[in-house]
Amino acid sequence: MALPRHVVVCGAGVIGASVAYFLTRRGIAVTVVERSGVAGAASGKSGGFLALDWCDGSPLGPLARASFTLHAELARELATDYGYRRVDTFMLAARERGTPSGGHRVAAPSWLDGAGVVTATLGSTDTTAQVQPARFTSALLDAALARGGVLRMGLVESLIQHAGAVRGVAVGGESIEADAVVLAMGPWTGRLSGKLPLPAIQGLKGYSVTLVGADVPAHALFVDYRAADGRAFEPEIFPRPDGDVYVCGMADPAPLPDSPEAVEVCEAACDTLARAASRVSTALAAARIARRQACYRPVTDDGLPLIGRVPGVAGAYVATGHGPWGILNAPATGRALAELIADGAASSVDLRPFDPARLPAAR
Repeated sequence: MALPRHVVVCGAGVIGASVAYFLTRRGIAVTVVERSGVAGAASGKSGGFLALDWCDGSPLGPLARASFTLHAELARELATDYGYRRVDTFMLAARERGTPSGGHRVAAPSWLDGAGVVTATLGSTDTTAQVQPARFTSALLDAALARGGVLRMGLVESLIQHAGAVRGVAVGGESIEADAVVLAMGPWTGRLSGKLPLPAIQGLKGYSVTLVGADVPAHALFVDYRAADGRAFEPEIFPRPDGDVYVCGMADPAPLPDSPEAVEVCEAACDTLARAASRVSTALAAARIARRQACYRPVTDDGLPLIGRVPGVAGAYVATGHGPWGILNAPATGRALAELIADGAASSVDLRPFDPARLPAAR
């Protein structure tokens, strides 16, 4: 099999950046095409939580374990501070009014001095970690560009196809020729695929707030929360090394807009997240909201990502649908897809569970 000379990667989120990084490590020329900005969608607005074994027992288990190990290696190789660190992780119960009964089930860190109850230890510094997602994505892409990769801003208007094979993309009325094209545009991937036989890819909307002014330790929190009106949801709270505290949750069935720039932020949902965080710690109650955000994570009908060849179309590959585990699983996805493109098969991870051909094509 001849080594591809040039690959176009559509999308500069964490998955596209990882694919580009591992392709350029193999000496393959890469052009990354991005319409909005590096990490401009979910890759820049997610929590960045990493877990070694939380996907065990599912087809994602080997991918997640390989990726957790790769994250530690990349933190050394990239030589860029993007907030990688190991964390301890706890489960809490909290209510907007009152305090759950029973008291702490395990020893509670002293800063969790609010009305929440620590119910379990979910992970240690051996099994859980974090990155700042936007900075991690940029670090991967910067490393790819340093090896000769090219970032091209613009909208991918169509795929160039000849005799059943993809041979490039059209951007801004210009053709960019390539030996292979990787579709890695998150939930917007399906809108580019056109006549390609790809399964359905949806977008799942969620909200987040970033709090500032709280000096708290490296502890990730998962909260079983009940609002005063009876609504139940599960906020996630991630203090970061730079002093920010990221809080996310509040799923929203709103349809996917045409672009990341058109994603709307619900102020009330963000306020609810901040109130939930304030219930578990007086430090978080005193913090202020610096950013309110929303994003759409890409999901598939069976909850597993699409990683591999587009069925029946030579030169076309896809990497999307990672749901809440995109940041975690990006490194192993990028490495395995680079192996598939360059060698004809992935050797580091078995990609068969993620073969796009496992699901019917969208209509």
